[in-house]
Amino acid sequence: MELGIGIGWRPEIAAEVESLSGIDWVEAVAENLCADHLPDSLVRLRERGVTVVPHGVALGLGGADRPDLDRLAGLAARAGLLGAPLVTEHIAFVRAGGPLTASPRLEAGHLLPVPRTWDALDVLCENVRIAQDSLPVPLALENIAALITWPGEELTEGQFLAELVERTGVRLLIDVANLHTNHVNLGQDPAKALDELPVEAIAYVHVAGGVEKNGVWHDTHAHPVSEPVLEVLAELRSRVDPPGVLLERDDAFPPGAELAGELDAIRTTLRKAAPSADAGPDRAAARKAAPSTDRGPVAGPDPAPASDDGAGARTAAPAPVPAGTRDRTAVAQTALLSALVAGTPAPEGFDHRRLRVQSRALAAKRADVVAKVAPELPEILGDGYRAAFLAYAGSRPMSGGYRRDALDFAEHVLIAGGPADPVARRRLTFWWQDRSGARPPRRTTRLVRAARAVLVGK
Repeated sequence: MELGIGIGWRPEIAAEVESLSGIDWVEAVAENLCADHLPDSLVRLRERGVTVVPHGVALGLGGADRPDLDRLAGLAARAGLLGAPLVTEHIAFVRAGGPLTASPRLEAGHLLPVPRTWDALDVLCENVRIAQDSLPVPLALENIAALITWPGEELTEGQFLAELVERTGVRLLIDVANLHTNHVNLGQDPAKALDELPVEAIAYVHVAGGVEKNGVWHDTHAHPVSEPVLEVLAELRSRVDPPGVLLERDDAFPPGAELAGELDAIRTTLRKAAPSADAGPDRAAARKAAPSTDRGPVAGPDPAPASDDGAGARTAAPAPVPAGTRDRTAVAQTALLSALVAGTPAPEGFDHRRLRVQSRALAAKRADVVAKVAPELPEILGDGYRAAFLAYAGSRPMSGGYRRDALDFAEHVLIAGGPADPVARRRLTFWWQDRSGARPPRRTTRLVRAARAVLVGK
């Protein structure tokens, strides 16, 4: 399936995306779309023949729990509504805790890396098979950017992805910006990763911008695409002609002319990196024909017998996750996430400095996203919003979505007696009451009393 050149559709740049020339397809964040109604902009793009692919961010297929069936149903509904040829998600975990660990559920609000171990691979493969069985179209999974690595990893990123594809037949969404991020932050060679992974399984490619601060590369999607990221794209193109390449931008949106310039840079990179006609067979074809030992020996469990998936592809027959594997994965992921968002001791073997960097990044993202989903909060609290939210985030892990987080933050501020300005306090009280609705009794008794005092006389 050929997609061509595309761009990430976001409501903030809907008009610019519609006006760009040479756009073959767009990608939309699945969780930002209603399951039964499309934004007018996407309707117009589809009427023009532009393909729309839903891109999920909340399944957490790398997590210890089996995929949430309601989330899968929502993703399937969006794929049907869009008439999408495939859907995509991430190789990541986004939440931990809960029944497997008999501990409170924690939400990361971000994509966190899965350990490249056989245990984690077993869990991921079973979760991917569950997702594939629940979706009406093929699934492709994206490699993520990371600030931290797990101790005791048993496979490289390329080997991990190759094993995943071999066992499940899933397609890959390769983000070259994430390969560059992992090169700067973790010392992982993008060329080696591309040599090891099955590039013939690539469904499409992401290209995005970031920024380096104090030796750490932050995959912001809010900066122009850098030359090193384009160099990784060129490395990939020298191995395979990807079916699609997409520019991602999620914040600090530039004018349409700048987006067009970045798309032109991507097109130029792909053209210049394409192997010449007399260069012989491409590396993807050579790799596909080569024996599997090209990836290097990997010690691991014996593979399951192969089976035919009905479409001509050979994949390993599904095997149940060994007893205890999900429990071990749950304990490890919960310990890490708790250290990142709740201030518990760092698990053994992790780089404490990198954990602090990741923890600050998670809190900063929470502050940014809450400011977007509830823009009244920074308006009411003014310059004090960010400091107040970061202080709150340091002691209050996120247990639900961002809208729940916004309500909990406002509640926290009001219970603590803020804001100091009575007008701002009255506005925040009205805002909280308007959006909280009926709440079960818990710690809100003090808040209700304080709110009543504000509204009747202060």
